[in-house]
Amino acid sequence: MDKKLLALLACPVCKGDLKLDPDRKELICYQDAMAFPVREGIPVMLASEARTLTTDERLDKR
Repeated sequence: MDKKLLALLACPVCKGDLKLDPDRKELICYQDAMAFPVREGIPVMLASEARTLTTDERLDKR
């Protein structure tokens, strides 16, 4: 994902920063413990499409 695009994106729930997980193709919001999918290079920024982070993922915070 383009770094400029990533810098412009914010969590749709809390408006906080997102971190890219390229292995899982997700944008992570640690504040809300949510992972938003990136499908075919397009971030899906809908809370209904996000998954909840596991406890281990919440603690990982790369």
